[in-house]
Amino acid sequence: MTFRVRVVRELACMILLFAGGFQGAFAQTAAYGPHLWDKPLDPTIFEKRVNEQLDAVQKSISELLAVKGPRTIENTLSPYDDAIEKLDTAGTQSGLMQAVSPDAYVRDRAQAMVQKVSAVATALSLNPAIFHALSDMDISRADPATQYYVNRTLLEFRLAGIDKDDATRARIQSLNDNITKLATQFQRSTQESQLKVVVKNRAGLEGLPDDYIFLHKPAAAGSITLTSDSPDVTPVLDFAHSADLRRRMYLAYEARAYPENVTVLADLLKKREELANLLGYKHWSDLNAADKMAANSQAISHFIDQIDAASRPVADREYQMLLALARKQHPSLTQISMPDRRYYFEQLRRMEFDFNSEAARPYFPYDRVQQGILDVASRLFKVKFRPANDAVTWDPSVSAFDVFDGDRRLGRIYLDMHPRPGKDQWFSSDPILDGKRGQQLPEATLICNFSGGKPGEPGLMEYGDVTTFFHEFGHLMHWIFQGQQQWAGFGGNLENDFAEAPSQMLEEWMHDPKVLATFAHHVQTGEPIPADLVRRANRADAFGRGLWARRQLVYTNVSFDLHNTRADPAKLEKAFADNTKRFLPYGPVEGDHEIASFVHVVGYSSAYYTYLWDKVIAEEFFNKVDRNGLLAPEIALRYRSTVLEKTGSMPANDLVKSFLGRSQTMDAFVIWLNQEFERLPSGAKASGR
Repeated sequence: MTFRVRVVRELACMILLFAGGFQGAFAQTAAYGPHLWDKPLDPTIFEKRVNEQLDAVQKSISELLAVKGPRTIENTLSPYDDAIEKLDTAGTQSGLMQAVSPDAYVRDRAQAMVQKVSAVATALSLNPAIFHALSDMDISRADPATQYYVNRTLLEFRLAGIDKDDATRARIQSLNDNITKLATQFQRSTQESQLKVVVKNRAGLEGLPDDYIFLHKPAAAGSITLTSDSPDVTPVLDFAHSADLRRRMYLAYEARAYPENVTVLADLLKKREELANLLGYKHWSDLNAADKMAANSQAISHFIDQIDAASRPVADREYQMLLALARKQHPSLTQISMPDRRYYFEQLRRMEFDFNSEAARPYFPYDRVQQGILDVASRLFKVKFRPANDAVTWDPSVSAFDVFDGDRRLGRIYLDMHPRPGKDQWFSSDPILDGKRGQQLPEATLICNFSGGKPGEPGLMEYGDVTTFFHEFGHLMHWIFQGQQQWAGFGGNLENDFAEAPSQMLEEWMHDPKVLATFAHHVQTGEPIPADLVRRANRADAFGRGLWARRQLVYTNVSFDLHNTRADPAKLEKAFADNTKRFLPYGPVEGDHEIASFVHVVGYSSAYYTYLWDKVIAEEFFNKVDRNGLLAPEIALRYRSTVLEKTGSMPANDLVKSFLGRSQTMDAFVIWLNQEFERLPSGAKASGR
């Protein structure tokens, strides 16, 4: 199920039909593979290109099945891996075009192609002849990475239902096809849903930054229209003085694709449960955990309880500080609501930590942040990023860079960083092309929705936005480095509950004054960001980690519980409210339909716990780094060689042990969680707040 999950889950990816033709991807010297969005591109041409990839898949499988005599790595695993690489190309790039193409007709055709590729992948996973061919190979003399690849592939076949009878396999195929259709429908509806919020006049925007107000021009009658896109929503929730505007923007953002997606999700959950039952599992959560680090649903449930216990005391203390602040403005207030929580966080940062998010924004114009992150990654990992001027992109706003280690080209990255109509509205990193040593270079893209990207708009970013950029860039580096290995299938060989650790690791570089001073320069004066401002930002950023963890528990338990019990449509509308009451002190707000736009319940399904699971690992990793010399490359290069470059060639638990010298514990995470109260201003400690 590795690839099939990726088709639906890691929606997005791209690649060019380069001038040398398809066979060029398999030259002895690694080259870039086919890019299915290359010009000219219309729906018919795109479908033709996807079908060419699927024809190549079938050619490789036919070659594998035609073998006479003993099964070997060369005559069986090699053609199988070629088939997987071509299947990934068709699936990831179809998903990408569905998520980012500016042409709605191409998005329509891409959605159909995601469905078709998934059907082909399911059929392969249920083909006994392929399974037996792989099983019959003698791998006793193969290298450990190849042995792991084969054994994990056979596990995925068994989890897919290869041992079932013909009738059951036919039903499994049908269910997988329907699951893909529903999942892509859910994501497509969310990305294309844009709701509007109208403000009567500029007075309604009081508290918002000047550049935000400047970009939102009033209509003739004086009214101002805002959208449910992230660059409009986030500043309102952080800065707007109007509680009514905060509530309306919050509800608009959460109501995207409502009510249609509730019906879609109910059907999706029902079909996932039936599939799990057919495969011998009580619930989808058990099936989905079987090839993860967690291994089973009991381990996930235990992990949720551990994070609950570790974060509750910290979160209680944080909330009391927030509530005390809010009561200064509203003495009768008994509970902070979900739409207001970010606003009071911002107010507390200003009053208790002397940090104003607006004061930091002029140091983070988008273009400088992008270049700064490229420079930081270059210094850490000893690579260079060169503009790929020959790259064809799916939209003029997209930039592309080739990644070099000395004179050796490692791969290509694409940056699609600003919102536009019809584009996926979330923040993600998505693989485009598998890497295969000596044959094909890996490619990946960021799909983000930061401000900027328009003439006259510097795109001033908040401190948290820059952290998000670092996070997503960590995914890019992971994909490029892991794509230098022998088998293309290593790309889908990693347990998905390790996928966030490398990105969360890179976030930590955001908090170092010396690192930020290399690129965070004032948009007008050019002065580097003051070290004292960074220290205050870090103190403010450390506040709220308990509440953050518990917000993650809400997402985690919504996704887990919906897949760990019998499918019940009546639970959907109550899922977020019930889990908010369990894990958070905030008051739910009437009319909140967050479940309708919760795309991770489609992608990660029951495994949203990944974000907290990997935060535990990331903090363990970061403890190995010299905090006084974050730009020193020694540890980063060891991390690159022992973790990033080995991904997919061994179990993720072994990757962790290789870098740490032991298994991970909760210790570093608990220290990180409580760090804020070691840094509180003396007045806050004395007052007991």
